[in-house]
Amino acid sequence: MADNFRYQPPQTPWLDILYQDKDLIVLNKPSGLLTNPGRGPELADCLFSRVKAQFELAQLVHRLDLSTSGVVVMALRRKAERELKRQFAERLVKKRYFAVVAGQLTPPSGSIDLALTVDELQPPRQKVCYQSGKAALTHYKVTQQFAHAALVQLSPVTGRSHQLRVHMLALGHPILGDAFYAPAKVLAAAPRLLLHAASLQLQHPYSGQPLEFTADTDFVCANGTLNWPSEDILT
Repeated sequence: MADNFRYQPPQTPWLDILYQDKDLIVLNKPSGLLTNPGRGPELADCLFSRVKAQFELAQLVHRLDLSTSGVVVMALRRKAERELKRQFAERLVKKRYFAVVAGQLTPPSGSIDLALTVDELQPPRQKVCYQSGKAALTHYKVTQQFAHAALVQLSPVTGRSHQLRVHMLALGHPILGDAFYAPAKVLAAAPRLLLHAASLQLQHPYSGQPLEFTADTDFVCANGTLNWPSEDILT
């Protein structure tokens, strides 16, 4: 976390539940709320602890970064946990994000195949490393281009820590509001990290039925419509 970080998790809505049955629960996590607890009592409040307070058997199967908003699924039974973790591990889960990034992207679509590892001098920051890094692949597509920024759809194939943030930085287009990786002007261009997990596709852990969950957030709708005054972006 940034050196001047002070954890102030949003209190409303306490839980934004998108879907729930006996096997799983799907939520829309707000930016600023940890998915799982950090070290120390001041970092205990998180999406997982809030869910556990209502659903004792809830288990994490994946996570989003503190500053990233969007769709998170949790298991409500042990068998569901195993099956959902398997789907994530075997890359069967399809994820779609939206981000607002600095600059004009050329070409407007493509793939970023850059191995990532932790930056030992600045943990938990990540960096591109061809020697010791783990494979990381992201597909991107510009959905709206502005004079100084772009709304980009991101489809990660792998799920490395900070993958989307570092991959966009490596292209020369950091995400607006990114306290870890953006230069000062790009950081100041938004009050939060403009990265949102808009949709998640998976198979129901019991029935095998294909499911898709979507969620809106403050700056973008799940269908990719920007909810942001574009004339104010990096002007």
